[in-house]
Amino acid sequence: MNKNVLRLTYVALLALGLLAPVLGLYPVFVMKLLCFALFACAFNLLLGFTGLLSFGHAAFFGSAAYVTGWFVRALGWTPELAILAGVVASALLGLIFGLVAIRRQGIYFAMITLALAQMVFFIALQAPFTGGEDGLQGVPRGRLLGLLPLDSDITLYYVVLAIFVACFAGIARIVSSPFGQVLKMIRENQPRAISLGYEVDKYKLMAFVLSASLAGLAGGLKTVVMGFATLTDVHWSMSGEVILMSLLGGVGTLFGPVLGAAIVIGLQNTLADKVGAYVTVIIGVIFVVCVLAFRKGIVGELLAWMDRRRARAAASTTTSHLTPGAG
Repeated sequence: MNKNVLRLTYVALLALGLLAPVLGLYPVFVMKLLCFALFACAFNLLLGFTGLLSFGHAAFFGSAAYVTGWFVRALGWTPELAILAGVVASALLGLIFGLVAIRRQGIYFAMITLALAQMVFFIALQAPFTGGEDGLQGVPRGRLLGLLPLDSDITLYYVVLAIFVACFAGIARIVSSPFGQVLKMIRENQPRAISLGYEVDKYKLMAFVLSASLAGLAGGLKTVVMGFATLTDVHWSMSGEVILMSLLGGVGTLFGPVLGAAIVIGLQNTLADKVGAYVTVIIGVIFVVCVLAFRKGIVGELLAWMDRRRARAAASTTTSHLTPGAG
């Protein structure tokens, strides 16, 4: 895609985000969408750009959600410090997961992350400070930096939007950096990366911890926005949802996970009251259709179509110049 077109698209989306409350969009819904979009972007950094499929990312999202909620409610910490504590907890958990699983590949890596995540789920179920099946309810939003009250949905919305934009820009910078290029090389051809002298396991571990930290940031923000952390946040189905979001939008693209999160969260919000539990079936059907019709995800197929169109235009131009008498 042309860089100028890409920049204009991001500027338009940013303007839409800034004007969302003015346009009548419910701020809490958009904040929830942004939290899950960040979660999907964090997961995509691991799967889309490193080639590691984790079935346990709910552990990082949910553990940070619980840690953030506990520090705010039990100890009265300000939200930014509580969220930071949640990010640190998810990063440490990611380091532990990574050290155990990173030497495995494919389905073995995925199953190890799933097993470790289930251990976190049972800890959340049994530990006294998590609230068990009731979870942590009534988590106050508090004051940002001890000064700015976040009781207003509009105020909190712009804080969440700023964090999301900063993280999205950070992920874009990481992907385009030399570190990101090494991750892509590992995804495409790991033996080649090893032959070039790169410490592949170290790079994969760094990517895993970074992805876990961003997932934790999304979980902590979600707790502050919604005011609760529950077992759903650490359940294996949450890991399935983030995989669905990434695949639906387009794995390995920057904006794909954001679009995928918007579709899934939008459908859940729209259909939950109308069809109840069947919303999962409907989302599953849509996912199957998209996988069959858009193998690279919606954004991935759009980018591929634009590349093919540009290649045809370039080939046509070259042919016209090579044709005798052309011009």
